[in-house]
Amino acid sequence: MPTSAPPRNRFERRRAETRQALVRAARQILAETGDTSASIQAIAERADVGFGSFYNHFESKTELFDAAVTDALEEFGQVIDERVQGIDDPAELVAAGFRLAARMADSHPELMRILRDRGLAHVHSDRGLSPRALRDLQRGIASGRFTGTDPTTALSALGGTLLSLVALRLDRPELDGDEAASDLAAMVLRMLGLSPEDAHEVTRRPLPDLA
Repeated sequence: MPTSAPPRNRFERRRAETRQALVRAARQILAETGDTSASIQAIAERADVGFGSFYNHFESKTELFDAAVTDALEEFGQVIDERVQGIDDPAELVAAGFRLAARMADSHPELMRILRDRGLAHVHSDRGLSPRALRDLQRGIASGRFTGTDPTTALSALGGTLLSLVALRLDRPELDGDEAASDLAAMVLRMLGLSPEDAHEVTRRPLPDLA
């Protein structure tokens, strides 16, 4: 019996690894400088792949950097999803996302810098954070937990506030990030129809650990 995968499988695996190396290099550039003017040669060298490999995966640098942002937001969404498993209250899910984002400025600074600098254009994306947030908003509206708002409009407000929190947390590390996150989350929950007392209680519940 053969002891290795068929050549096609090896080829597809190596192709996927090359693409991911390019995406990872683009993410590093976005996190470090935000400068998308780096040459394709420089990106390929950082990724440790051949120059010609670039065009096997991307038609342009714009496409690559878009993929890098989407990849970062998808990772962020997966981290949040893993930590909030078992929470049924849509209000608590929204609040937990805010509060964990503030803590991720320390544990995942690369992700947070990309979110701060590039997240606005992806607030209504079909990947990453947006579909997860929209899911929780729709669930809250359907259950009556949230009132008086359209889920797409609510997503715009939620995304804008989250990006403001991330910018605040990165730019003012001396502030109490947990307190700022809880306060902003409470403001959002009040906008979604919760009473001040309910919003305060929800945003002070024990938070899952990021470790």
